[in-house]
Amino acid sequence: MLDLIRKRQSDRRYLDQPVEPEKLDRILEAGRLSPSACNAQPWKFIVVDDRNLIQKLADAASAKILGMNSFVAQAPVNIVIVREKANLSSRIGSTIKNKDYSLIDTGIAAENICLQATAEGLGSCMIGWFDETMVRKILGIPAVKRVELIITIGYPSGETRTKKRKPPEEVISRNRY
Repeated sequence: MLDLIRKRQSDRRYLDQPVEPEKLDRILEAGRLSPSACNAQPWKFIVVDDRNLIQKLADAASAKILGMNSFVAQAPVNIVIVREKANLSSRIGSTIKNKDYSLIDTGIAAENICLQATAEGLGSCMIGWFDETMVRKILGIPAVKRVELIITIGYPSGETRTKKRKPPEEVISRNRY
């Protein structure tokens, strides 16, 4: 598992090569099987493989002033994660603890999707910077729903980079802060 985690990275360049349906099915299954608070499963995954829609999503994700996210259009598949209403138990827990478990849950599902993509020999990148209203309009998502992430999926054209991480002693402590 650690080898897979070490290999997974945010890929921003993709080959012009389609993703095999069986690989995409396994990636989506990894997201679907993700754990969630009170088994709420507060997500819907929208698979976008229509080139015209992907271009529109890229426009919604592109910050032209900052030069960000233009690569979204290169990916043959985008998975849009919509946060759904959690079940009653999860919502009560979120209220009592002042912690939005459904947001945590969608993040877990997103990482499972990305790890499975890596296991399939594919690259991925989670995009959180986009015009949510525009994405809703493009994909017909109801206004009451939250679009949390766009995940690009495809065969990476770049190389695996060395991860730059803080040393363990900066991020891990034992028995107290």
